[in-house]
Amino acid sequence: MLRRSEEYFREDCGVFIPEEAPGHRDEEYDPWTFELLLRMQRDHFWYRGRHKFLIEAVRSACASPESAGGRRRRLSAVDMGGGCGGWLEYLHMQAPNLFEELALSDSSRRALDLAGPVVGAFAARYHSDLLDLRWQDRWDVVFLLDVIEHIPEHVNVLRQVRQCLRPGGLLFVTTPALQFFWTYNDEFVRHQRRYSRRDFENLAQAADLRLKRCDYFMFFLSPALYVARKWGKPSQLTTEQEIRDHLARTHRIPPRPINALLEGVFSVEAWLSRYVTIPWGTSILGVFEKPRPAVLRDSVTEVPLAHGRVALDPTTSGPTTATTPTII
Repeated sequence: MLRRSEEYFREDCGVFIPEEAPGHRDEEYDPWTFELLLRMQRDHFWYRGRHKFLIEAVRSACASPESAGGRRRRLSAVDMGGGCGGWLEYLHMQAPNLFEELALSDSSRRALDLAGPVVGAFAARYHSDLLDLRWQDRWDVVFLLDVIEHIPEHVNVLRQVRQCLRPGGLLFVTTPALQFFWTYNDEFVRHQRRYSRRDFENLAQAADLRLKRCDYFMFFLSPALYVARKWGKPSQLTTEQEIRDHLARTHRIPPRPINALLEGVFSVEAWLSRYVTIPWGTSILGVFEKPRPAVLRDSVTEVPLAHGRVALDPTTSGPTTATTPTII
């Protein structure tokens, strides 16, 4: 039995699908990797560190002011290309009252099935193609976390996401940073490129988005990572299975004391990023905004308050009722 929701139909297993199910592009992201991702996403220091850095950015950028009725208005968010749901699980635990609606979308049906036990209790799952999204002005917040570096048509992806965002909505993007750090690992995991601040500025312009924030992270651990991958390249890996075996060995969770130490280093960096600009790192975060229509921007004045921003109607000098949650 299928139940309709917008341009998607809900299957009995809980996954929303479009009329024509998308195909996963294996050449961009090896579907075998999802099994590895599922094992790593909760406990590996890199994921836990990225999540801590990202949650700080989300709390800083998103506000949920009171509605006209005095009740707090919460936001809707979707993690696109979110794989097995590790980030949404962390977000739901760390900020349970920030988002009223959470969703996970991915082109891989296998990933969505693996994500069921992880996020199925609190987030909808959508089988969707980033190059053919079916939403219009649907979401307040979109996450694209370590996704677009796998996709040749990355500008088209951001244009599709822009269409899905409500005016004033935010897009959080993380990717590998700086071509200087390119190694064999990028080739093995099928990266198309690494990104700099200038690259994010160019992406924003090409997709008609506004880049509100751009920061590098994984600064403290970058020298060790560079040395390990630059001079630790394995020899004579010629078959797909040999590459997979190597990735499984090198991407497993370190022993608990080492994993905890590396996570602690990452945590210090996340805290430090509140006060200083990180000069470089092996990863980069960009926060993009979909501009509000010019007529709306010209007709209201935004006044900062402790809990967010309130728009004043210039014709009445009184507050207007916003049609979408305020995001700053």
